[in-house]
Amino acid sequence: MSAPVCLITGVGPGTGSALARRFAEGGYRLALLARNQERLAALAHQLPGAKAYRCDVSDAAQVELVASTVEQDLGSPTVVIHNAVGGAFGKFSEIDPAILNRNFQINTMGLLYLARRFAPAMLQASRGAIVATGNTSALRGKPGFAGFAPTKAAQRILAEAIARDLGPQGVHVAYVVIDAVIDLEWTRKRWPDRTDDFFIKPRAIADEIWHVVHQDRSAWSFNVEIRPFGEAW
Repeated sequence: MSAPVCLITGVGPGTGSALARRFAEGGYRLALLARNQERLAALAHQLPGAKAYRCDVSDAAQVELVASTVEQDLGSPTVVIHNAVGGAFGKFSEIDPAILNRNFQINTMGLLYLARRFAPAMLQASRGAIVATGNTSALRGKPGFAGFAPTKAAQRILAEAIARDLGPQGVHVAYVVIDAVIDLEWTRKRWPDRTDDFFIKPRAIADEIWHVVHQDRSAWSFNVEIRPFGEAW
């Protein structure tokens, strides 16, 4: 049998790249999606069986085109991870309403487009997994996150609706809340006085998502929360 296929959106230098490396190590062929084709191509070149696809997941037509190309190149994905994110800071009175709408298109509608496109093949095979990466904005609306939190909350609820639909049919859907600052070059610069324990490692996120995707059917998770041991919550 050929190796299974994992499709990952929002493949950047942090979580997306860590996910790509983890699933490549696990024997998956990879469809890597992002809007930055140059960065994608460089990563795909490092990973056997990986292909890069430029895609804006907020555009249904682009998702359809890339999905068809992935199926031709690699086959139907058995794992789809929606890691692309649109974010913004600002209070409700300050934000541009168009930014809120844009984030909704990426975070929530992107998940909808991906699930609608790839779930049928998973259902036919009676197996597969769809995972969305989220954060605590999916659980609470702080003042400065008015342009972001509503879209992540909607994403989480959509994921739950999909999970309740597809789960009994053999397709695992999960939502992973990342309650932490991810360890990246720009976050290190923003919090220069913080110790290593303050940050969550992209590789650790990838390891947990790998675990969720490969859970036994008798013990599937939906809501998964991960945070550094010292995080106040």
